[in-house]
Amino acid sequence: MRILMACGAPGKAEGGVAGIVFNLTKGLRDLGHDVKPMFFEDLLPKQRWPNRFRTVEFARRIARYVEETRNQFDIINIHAPFGFWYGAQRRRRGPQAGPPYVMTMHGLEERRNYAMGREAKKGRADYFRWKNRVWQRLYHMPTYRWSVVTADQCIVTNRETLLFLQLHYKLPPDRVSLVANGVGQEFFHVRPISRGIAMKLLFIGTWIDHKGIYYLAEAFEKTLRVIPEARLTIAGCIEPEERVRRCFAPNARVALEVWPFVSRSEIPSLYAEHEIFVLPSLMEGMPLVLLEAMASGLAVVTTESSGMTDLVEDSHDGLLVIPGDAESLAAAIVRLCRDPQLRQVLGSAAQEKMKRHTWNYAARRTETVFYRALGIKPEATGGGPAAEGPDRSTRNAANTRVALRTGL
Repeated sequence: MRILMACGAPGKAEGGVAGIVFNLTKGLRDLGHDVKPMFFEDLLPKQRWPNRFRTVEFARRIARYVEETRNQFDIINIHAPFGFWYGAQRRRRGPQAGPPYVMTMHGLEERRNYAMGREAKKGRADYFRWKNRVWQRLYHMPTYRWSVVTADQCIVTNRETLLFLQLHYKLPPDRVSLVANGVGQEFFHVRPISRGIAMKLLFIGTWIDHKGIYYLAEAFEKTLRVIPEARLTIAGCIEPEERVRRCFAPNARVALEVWPFVSRSEIPSLYAEHEIFVLPSLMEGMPLVLLEAMASGLAVVTTESSGMTDLVEDSHDGLLVIPGDAESLAAAIVRLCRDPQLRQVLGSAAQEKMKRHTWNYAARRTETVFYRALGIKPEATGGGPAAEGPDRSTRNAANTRVALRTGL
């Protein structure tokens, strides 16, 4: 297959969505497909419209690019919410508009509205004030909704979104598929047994309200009252170090280490140097940092929300806490700090589970969805589980049918 994979994020490997695109591109190429990943700056190097309309401008640009190059691709994979313009053209003009459109969604906007609406009532929603809420409802939500309903196939990264698109948007089961993210082999390493009280905590992520940053600050202050030696590293936050430090009480600031930017090559060693990973997000898709931390054998604490519940089984391979609750977050952190055996058990179980979350598996699942969008169904063979994707002979036959359809 010849695949265009368009994403509205910057093409930096350190970014979550961009990292997913890069890894799936490699995985699909390893399966023999021709994949062209394109990011915001590739398609729209210079914005002409006001920034608040960047979603529409980028979506329009994608549709125009496909129109210009439609004979070069068999599948158009657009990451939400930027596929609605091309999807509408497909609905109106059919195949003449271009190849089948597959949407990928990394998180549920309805979950964001719910979580951040609750935070707004507490005065903790920096980017969800009343003007943001109005704009979200009148502008952003329709772009997501149209990206979903106009797609030939939908890929989602967590079970919550899968069920919501079926129940709320009435998508039939054969139009929406769960493809979990993967994790690279570079994150797997033998972790030495940690004895005594753990003191090295790690958070990786953008410093923004929906990541649960206010609760992280509160929980860390509570942790310090019990374990004064604890230290917290905040990495990849993008924001200036001083702004991050201001979110903490003065007595907690001395126990912080802030790295606004971390390159991909540095991240595996960062996990290896810490003992507990904390992700208090209020909403996510399926966060790569959580998969990476678990693959590294870290004991993890995260919230019982979104894709985190697809990855973590409470008290088996991590600890789940109440979203937006600093007390339960602090209690879980202190529990892990004090219990080396629990850290060892949870970390080992997490690392074992992550061995199943390979990018090769994610690429095979994605490939199956692309074939379905082309109307090519897997053939019944005796060669192993269907979940592993088509075998070589089936893939070659399917690619031959794609070539015949497109006149190659």
